[in-house]
Amino acid sequence: MFAVNNADLVKNTTYKAVVPFYVYASISFLVAAWLLFLSSGIFNQHYFQPKILAITHTMALGWGTMMILGASHQLVPVLIEGKLFSIPLAYLTFALVALGIPLLVYGFYSFDMGWPAQWGAILINAGILTYVINLALSINQSKKENIHAVFVFTASLWLLLTTIIGLLLVYNFSTSLLPNDSLHYLSLHAHLGIIGWFLLLVTGVGSRLIPMFLISKYNNTKLLWTIFALINAGLLLFICIFLYFPNPVFYFIPLVSVFIALILFGYYCYSSFKQRLRKHVDEQMKISLLSIMMMLIPVMVLISTIVWIIIYSANSQLIMLYGFTIFFGWITAIILGMTFKTLPFIIWNKVYHHQAGLGKTPNPKDLFNNRLFNLTGILFLLGFVLFIIGIFSTAEFILKIAALLLLLAAILYNWNVLKLVLHKPVKP
Repeated sequence: MFAVNNADLVKNTTYKAVVPFYVYASISFLVAAWLLFLSSGIFNQHYFQPKILAITHTMALGWGTMMILGASHQLVPVLIEGKLFSIPLAYLTFALVALGIPLLVYGFYSFDMGWPAQWGAILINAGILTYVINLALSINQSKKENIHAVFVFTASLWLLLTTIIGLLLVYNFSTSLLPNDSLHYLSLHAHLGIIGWFLLLVTGVGSRLIPMFLISKYNNTKLLWTIFALINAGLLLFICIFLYFPNPVFYFIPLVSVFIALILFGYYCYSSFKQRLRKHVDEQMKISLLSIMMMLIPVMVLISTIVWIIIYSANSQLIMLYGFTIFFGWITAIILGMTFKTLPFIIWNKVYHHQAGLGKTPNPKDLFNNRLFNLTGILFLLGFVLFIIGIFSTAEFILKIAALLLLLAAILYNWNVLKLVLHKPVKP
């Protein structure tokens, strides 16, 4: 999801602490798409089901979070103009989270909240804690103050709180740790992750990378601080309302705060686009810019869901659509676009670092198949739109076709990533 220019991207953190996260995330996307294909029919039913929980957590943790964890080990040192505090801690983060995710997903899929799910949640929390400590110590030892690093670190704290609550919810299935059942706290757990982790991090990092990729001089730090304040204020208001004033009408207050932040972020990206020096926009950036517009889709669905709850009652289709547009829509679009803006530089540096200057070497963009990337994007968009139609129409055959398209997109994405990771040097 993240990158900077070639020279800066690769000088601070070894590829060994980054590439495993990319590979793991890629495989997780494939697994989630396969589970979606096998279980597409259940999207006509209630949203709180074992297989849906398994797919959601595979996407949220295995796909989105693992990709971000790995990429940020490269990005944060560049933002703070210093080194990552500890490479071994980065390895430990990967090992703990990578072990924890399949245990947790298995627990959800079989709906067994015994030791596999519990130990999975414990390992994930331990891994996220090591990640937060690594970030904190990296930022602390740096003399560089950077708004984007503040976004990333604050998002990591929200992620840790999200996983801690998730751990409590897993144990709450078998032991009454909380006043209510786990389903009651599901929206709190979900939105801490969606808004506090994904949204806050994407806006903070995107506001740094989009101008960089477009070669734009646009910068507005005051606007970024406003966005930061609006997102965090909205999330804090949501928590207070959830705990003390659980009336659906009140949820419009934090929603307005987050919506304004998204509009301002869109304005920031638009201004960067208008003031760009690089007029040609490649396919990877087009997907990334599309993902910014796709951020509004879940907001529109959420507004519709709240209105529906006020007038009638909870609507499973809208709730299902909300989650799908976030994990298989917005987050997936960002990762599909940015993977091939970042990983090629990392692999190029690994393979050709000592060969540079001795002869002709391929460009980073030549290390993956661009036609394969374009086809992946087309299949993803077709599958995404069709699946939304399938949810609304409750037509199982449409859901199955859409899931197949998303599965094919995941296969092609993995093929391209594998091509990159296994790239062999071309002799000068």
